[in-house]
Amino acid sequence: MAAEQKQKLEQQLWNIANTLRGKMDADDFRDYILGFIFYKYLSTKMDLYANTILKPDGLTFQEIEGHPEEEVFMQEIKQLSIDKLGFFLEPCDLFSELARRGNAGGKNNFILGDLAKVLTHIEQSTMGSESEEDFGNLFSDLDLTSHKLGKSETDKNELIVKVLVHLDEIDFDLENTDSDVLGDAYEYLIGQFASGAGKKAGEFYTPQQVSSILAQLVTVGKDQLKSVYDPTCGSGSLLLRVAKEVKDVSAFYGQEMNPTTYNLCRMNMIMHDVHYKRFDIKNEDTLERPQHFDMRFEAIVANPPFSANWSASPLFMNDDRFSAYGKLAPSSKADFAFVQHMVHQLDDNGTMAIVLPHGVLFRGAAEGHIRQYLIKDKNYLDAVIGLPANIFYGTSIPTCILVLKKKRTNTENILFIDASQHYEKVKTQNVLRTEDIDKIISTYENRVVEEKYSHIALLSELETNDYNLNIPRYVDTFEEEDAVDLTSITAELRALDNLGKTTDATIAEFCTELGIETPF
Repeated sequence: MAAEQKQKLEQQLWNIANTLRGKMDADDFRDYILGFIFYKYLSTKMDLYANTILKPDGLTFQEIEGHPEEEVFMQEIKQLSIDKLGFFLEPCDLFSELARRGNAGGKNNFILGDLAKVLTHIEQSTMGSESEEDFGNLFSDLDLTSHKLGKSETDKNELIVKVLVHLDEIDFDLENTDSDVLGDAYEYLIGQFASGAGKKAGEFYTPQQVSSILAQLVTVGKDQLKSVYDPTCGSGSLLLRVAKEVKDVSAFYGQEMNPTTYNLCRMNMIMHDVHYKRFDIKNEDTLERPQHFDMRFEAIVANPPFSANWSASPLFMNDDRFSAYGKLAPSSKADFAFVQHMVHQLDDNGTMAIVLPHGVLFRGAAEGHIRQYLIKDKNYLDAVIGLPANIFYGTSIPTCILVLKKKRTNTENILFIDASQHYEKVKTQNVLRTEDIDKIISTYENRVVEEKYSHIALLSELETNDYNLNIPRYVDTFEEEDAVDLTSITAELRALDNLGKTTDATIAEFCTELGIETPF
């Protein structure tokens, strides 16, 4: 779909968000609108697939209702769609049918009860099948009884019908296999909500420019991946971004603690046409209860919550993820706990890239010990990349990216990149431009040394610095000030002094003429 059409679609979606704005917080209407978009997506997918099956019979999905062989057709379509799509919807449960009933005759008809049943039917259709876990409780955040939708049932129904009718007018263009407008619009909305909601939404949303850097870093030299994993996957944007950098990703894995965001991630996967058999997303606390413990992944990306709290329980000293280090990350700063977790999950031929606050580069105590172990004992650290401040929603702190590999090509050194001054200011946010991203990736891939931008540090250099990774220690960005011309300044001061004396004399003359005392 052309950029103009995509922009039109995004505008329509934003208009729908404005229908809900004022009724509830940004976080709440995000859940409703994305839930309804997902319901429309499933309906469109179901309708297209059923019509393909029925084409030899000269029928459409809607036409089998009331057909003499309706039961036979319905059963066959249900079995095939659950295997192929992972779910099943009857013709009367389709989004377009509900929107039509809600707005029949140009007036609001009560459909809340029917809508609640349909959303339940979608989940129930997967029970006992392989896709059950991937579709279970997907619509749990779509509370149609919430007072936030309106005071009375009629008010709630009126608002929901408005949203459904607006959405029904949008063509998702699913038959066009080259089009991913729906997925792009979905990401656009998530980005808009993160921008509006600030820090709370920023916990799960990674700006696309940062996602792009992480995705490119872990796919350098590869055109396909066996697996990609994100231990704090949020809405899944990072995982999906990695897929855009290669021809094929065989499987996606992730873990997300927030139930609402976990639902968003599963929806996002399905809406980006990732088959339910190809992704495994879990809803749990990654550090406390890892769900993919015995698995190893070829690419790992993460933007974990900065300096989060965790239990740091002494029991973790017996955990394979942490035991070899001899120390745990402090309970008030889980940054290195996430690094250790990811290193544990990383395959021997894999690459991991993680966004962290700058403090991980130089903080001492247990963190300094872990940092030294990763560099001196294991030699896993491949690159340190400093990013500009104020590029994340909800926080203005500068961040960095650590790139680690278990089998490094450049075993004698570590690359440092200072990209902190390469950005464009857009309103209140700093934004990495395409050329800024390309420069980071090109410098990393070719290990280029550039004055005031990048430096290749020998391991001995790091040892001298006591394994402190603070970027200014390695990349000198100091700008010399222009030399001061003392002779010129002396001449200027003398000229000013003479001018002062002349001015005083003139004032004294005026005072004499006026018969008053001089002010000096």
